[in-house]
Formats: sequence, C-alpha cells, structure tokens
Amino acid sequence: MPELPEVETTVAGLRPVLEGQRLSLVEPRRADLRRPFPVDLRQRMTGAAVTSLGRRAKYGLIQTDRGDVMIFHLGMSGRWRIDPEEIEKHDHLLIETESGHRLVLNDPRRFGSLDLVRTDHLDDYKPFISMGPEPLGDAFTAAYLKAATKARKAPIKQLLLDQNTVAGLGNIYVCEALHMAGISPGAKGGTISNLRYERLVLAIKQVLTSAIAAGGSSLRDFVRPDGELGYFAKDWLVYGREGEPCHCGAPVLRRVDSGRSTFYCSQCQK
Repeated sequence: MPELPEVETTVAGLRPVLEGQRLSLVEPRRADLRRPFPVDLRQRMTGAAVTSLGRRAKYGLIQTDRGDVMIFHLGMSGRWRIDPEEIEKHDHLLIETESGHRLVLNDPRRFGSLDLVRTDHLDDYKPFISMGPEPLGDAFTAAYLKAATKARKAPIKQLLLDQNTVAGLGNIYVCEALHMAGISPGAKGGTISNLRYERLVLAIKQVLTSAIAAGGSSLRDFVRPDGELGYFAKDWLVYGREGEPCHCGAPVLRRVDSGRSTFYCSQCQK
C-alpha cells in the first residue's frame, strides 16, 4: 500500500500539470472504487479550476476554486498516470485540463477511494476527525509522542501505526525508523525513555524525508505519475531483508504482528 512518501511524491508529480488549471472534463469510467464515486463528481468538478494540491496522512487533496476538495486514497494498487497514450481497462477516472493534459486514476484492485467534500468541512471528513499530527510537522515532537503513548501498553510499532497517534505512518517506514532509533518494535510505549523518544522522532522524520527525496518505494504496484519508479527501496536497512546481515552483522529477523510483517535486528534494537 502506498504510504506517506508515495502519496507526497504523487502529489508533487500532479502539481505541475494540475495546479492553476481549469478542468474541461471529469469523467468517472465506472461507478465505484472501494466506495461509490460521488454522484455529483462530474457536475462539481467539470469547469472548476485547481487552486492547490496537498496531502493529509496517506490522502491526496485537490482543492478547487468552487470550494471543493477532491480527496483520493491510492489503496493497494492505485496510481495516477499523466498523458497516457491509451486509456486502459483499470483507468477508472479520466480528467482533462483546458491546457491539454490528460490524467487518469488507475486502480486494478479497486481498494482506493475518491471523495468530494467542501473545503470548510475538510476537518470533519470522517478519516480526519481523530487523526494525529503529521509526522513531518512541528507538532510531532518527542514530548507529544511520549504523552500520547505513556499510558498505553501496546507495542510501540502498533502505536505508531495507529493513525490517531500520528498521521500517515505505514509498515515500511515504521520498521525502518525503529531500526534507525535502536528501539525494539515490541517495546511497550510507556516504558520508552525521553532520550529514546527523541531518537525515534528524529528517525521518523529522517526516514520519511529521505524516502520522499528518493521518490518513495516502489513495492508491488506503486509507480510515480511520470511513470518512474520510487528508489528508496534500495536504501531499506531492514524491511524486506529477512536473513540478510544488519550493519552490525547479525541477521535481520522477521515476524508477523497482526497480519503485518515486522523486520528488525535483535542486536541493534532493544
């Protein structure tokens, strides 16, 4: 599933061809993805001008001059394609701009979603109501994370994947950040010291920043809007590297927690 860096990379790729552009065509090519498309999507978006693009957690945001925000989630296999030569079977939304660009939202597994909400009601969008701070924002600090987890007995990895604790973190980057910080994924939130929380917050920010700079991680279906792959996967320290040596020489281990693979080093992460 595309995580925060992949969505940030996607938004950055869409911005040059959408921002400031008026939409001459908005055409759903099926009735739904994971959920039905908004019934008035075509009416509200056709003729609108895109004023800005952004991201909240793992959701992309496309703002228009009509006071609407189109919110997309890429699910397991979603991606945007810019100026494709042909429309494919799994291109489920077609957008054309007055400047002549064509964009399609492609999603073979249809686990993604697309919603349309009023800008002034964005904070009331159900997935955003209780969502935690952005991990790259100023509000995400060691003091915040300690306060948010000190009374929790769940493992720190589970707490970081909880979108109510922090927005947008996913399995790949949590595994990588915990390794960088030297913290066991099974450590209980309330037992972690202030110093280790400082290291963890710094590691999360560093891992996400590096992943965005590399264009994200191409895993299974993710491809950037320009058709290029994301290259951060080559820099993974533990994720997907079961049995390979950690930088300390010990083998990278893998276990399954709540249906997700956890990769870690038992020597470096205590």
